[in-house]
Amino acid sequence: MKIGIGLPNTVPGTDGAQMRDWAVRAEQAGFSTLGTIDRLLYPNLESLIALWYAAAVTERIGLLTSILLAPLRTNTPLLAKQAESVDRLSGGRLLLGLAPGGREDDYEASGVDFKKRGAIFDQQLEEMRPLFDSNKIVIGGRSDAAMRRAAQHGGWMMGGGAPDTFSPELERLNAAWAAAGRDGEPRKMSLAYFALGDNPREQARTYITDYYAFLGDEAAGGFAESIPADADTIRGVVDAFAAAGCDELVWFPTSSDPAQVDLLAEVVL
Repeated sequence: MKIGIGLPNTVPGTDGAQMRDWAVRAEQAGFSTLGTIDRLLYPNLESLIALWYAAAVTERIGLLTSILLAPLRTNTPLLAKQAESVDRLSGGRLLLGLAPGGREDDYEASGVDFKKRGAIFDQQLEEMRPLFDSNKIVIGGRSDAAMRRAAQHGGWMMGGGAPDTFSPELERLNAAWAAAGRDGEPRKMSLAYFALGDNPREQARTYITDYYAFLGDEAAGGFAESIPADADTIRGVVDAFAAAGCDELVWFPTSSDPAQVDLLAEVVL
């Protein structure tokens, strides 16, 4: 199983020097991929711009949107051109993870009908298919439609969750893959969060409860407490995902301190 690491593009206050140092350290450490998380109404750095920035200071490491909320970008040819530009300028390193997402406020701000996001997304995927083959797109989400799209476009990524929730989703993915008449196997990926260093539990709590505040205090707080915050727990999560059949696990930070890259590398690489 490959091990990637997320850029701190959604950690509030992350600056250019931190992003640059993070990307360089990640490539030097041997992580497979640099990922980004996408939001609109949050003080994050936009996903494709963040990956372009990372691409400029690296040469080999993969680049992944995990996951880009495609229907928020209503000009599909422009979105495709932006993504294709990042891919070409990086030497073909971009893997485009896409999903419609579930934050209604982001859609309101974009002037896009939240209830039509699935239909919009299906149309976008058809329009973008000529530029990105099945090796360049993975789909996020757990709905039946998400599994159908993943089977059509080559792979699936779980957007967080414990390893024991991964295998049941793979059963659904494999069923959709077979129903689509596909040969071979789909790409199977997952996202996870981590916290290491000084006072990692408080670090996780500060970021997670803010980013996931829309879930409510109790749910966000419970999620924060579940974030792996020591070496043994992180290793256990890696082993469990590998045993469940995950092809690549991408660890996302709860801090923008580039030292987190080296701390995670010592544990998982």
